[in-house]
Amino acid sequence: MIDLRSDTLTKPTEAMRAAMARAEVGDDVYGEDPTVRALEERVAGLFGHEDALFTPTGSLANVLAVGLLVVPGQEVLCEASAHIARAELGAHGAVSGVTMRTWIHPTGGFDLDVVRSLVAPDMGPFFVRTAAIAVENTHNFAGGAVVGIEDLQALRGLADEAGVAVHVDGARLWNAHVATGTPLAAYGAVADSLAVCLSKGLGAPVGSLVVGSAEAMTEARVRRKRLGGGMRQVGILAAAGLHALDQHVERLADDHDRARLLAEAVGVDPAGVHTNIVVLDHDDAPGYVARAREAGVLVSAVGPRTVRFVTHLDVSRADAEKAASVLAGL
Repeated sequence: MIDLRSDTLTKPTEAMRAAMARAEVGDDVYGEDPTVRALEERVAGLFGHEDALFTPTGSLANVLAVGLLVVPGQEVLCEASAHIARAELGAHGAVSGVTMRTWIHPTGGFDLDVVRSLVAPDMGPFFVRTAAIAVENTHNFAGGAVVGIEDLQALRGLADEAGVAVHVDGARLWNAHVATGTPLAAYGAVADSLAVCLSKGLGAPVGSLVVGSAEAMTEARVRRKRLGGGMRQVGILAAAGLHALDQHVERLADDHDRARLLAEAVGVDPAGVHTNIVVLDHDDAPGYVARAREAGVLVSAVGPRTVRFVTHLDVSRADAEKAASVLAGL
């Protein structure tokens, strides 16, 4: 089977396994795991922030980051199909007491005037106050679309004028960085907090990081423990993340090329495929998925009329070409 369901399906390479095996470890709840601290300091530095916190999942990273910016009863604004709104099981409301309002954008980005019209200032005991704006980059359900740095800088300006914070859900921000050449520090400069993932395109078996100020990360560490996310000798996993940063960032360009190959095969304009995700509109998405499986290719239905293909570390050029041939035949 050629598995195009998600880039979360990658398996650690032999070199990554070797790095994990020799990792120096300590008790991270005590703040004594040197490999975790090395990873946190490195990622914080890449984005130009003071500190970072390692978490087991991207969802937890987002919950911690948004919860640090938005107190219970306040709201975060985001695009309607954003991961924090659609794919985190309501955690921001259920766990953090955060409310949410959304806008709709075809590529997961935003119209600045629309966002401006949604921002609600503090009006006392009458209306919910907007405390943060969240942007997903790249945007999963919009087909891995990149939100450009100029747009993000404009949003930062709006947020500053309104006195609200900006969170960047950057689970696949590495892909945006490689696709556009935008420095990671430029993305960091527009955000009060970021969440970045190691277990998607970078190929680590698990792990994400919250990135922000030193003070915020101190509080995030407390909240992580409160939610059951304290980990002990987790340097074994952090070592996989460090290896991924060394070896697997620039190769994301290969995934992007293979995604465009798949897009062309199924009649999707490859110019609209920014990174490693292809979204195909189809009258019968579940039926398409079933026929693809019978032909040896695993893809996902992410809606009754929407099919998704995702390229990743474990999909070679030959795999992509074979999958393209199969999918074109469907």
